[in-house]
Formats: sequence, C-alpha cells, structure tokens
Amino acid sequence: MIALDTSAFARLLDGETDVTSTAARDALNAGDAHLPPVVLTELLSNPWIVESAVSYVSSVPLLELFDGYWRRAASLRADLKRRGLKAEVADCLIAQSCIDHDIPLITYDRDFRHFIPAGLQLL
Repeated sequence: MIALDTSAFARLLDGETDVTSTAARDALNAGDAHLPPVVLTELLSNPWIVESAVSYVSSVPLLELFDGYWRRAASLRADLKRRGLKAEVADCLIAQSCIDHDIPLITYDRDFRHFIPAGLQLL
C-alpha cells in the first residue's frame, strides 16, 4: 500500500512523466495506491477538474482514519511549529494518515521531509 499526495496525483493528471509521476501511475495501476481523505478533498476542489478526472480520483480507495487521528495530527503539527518548521494543516493530516498506516507517501512537496522524524516514509 502506498499513499499519493495531491501534488503527485495532480501532476499525473496533468500528464507529467518523471520518476515520481511514474511511481504514482505504477501504484495506481497495481491497485496499491490509496488517498489520505484530505487529498481527495484537495483534488476534487480544483474548479477546473474535468469529469473524467473526478471519476478517476474518486475510484482510488481512501485511507481509514483511526481513533485519535485528529488529536495525533494536532500534536504532530504543534510539535513541528514549536520547532519553527512549516506545518500546514492539510500536510499534517496527510502525514498523520500515512504514519498511522505505516505506508510511504509519493509527493513532490519538499515540506513533507519535516515529518520524517515523526515516522513518515517518503518515496
């Protein structure tokens, strides 16, 4: 199982062909890709998304949220902010979903490197 970040999925939808988009495509084709719920929200909130992309994105399984998820995500964000690191709410929610499931995240967003000490795995 592998999680996709909004940046990776969006670039894939845009037709980008590089190492990261190829990894995302391979995970989707193998049925290994899952989305943290906030990624689904981010992707579908694009006002220019076409209907075929809506169907494709909506077909990818979502990661389940476990009990205590919201508090763990808040604690994760507070810890990063205390250390003076960038910690957007959506990024914290995505990272916590991946940490809870112990699965790697495919992303272009370098800010996710701040979550590695908390247990996030990046591809």
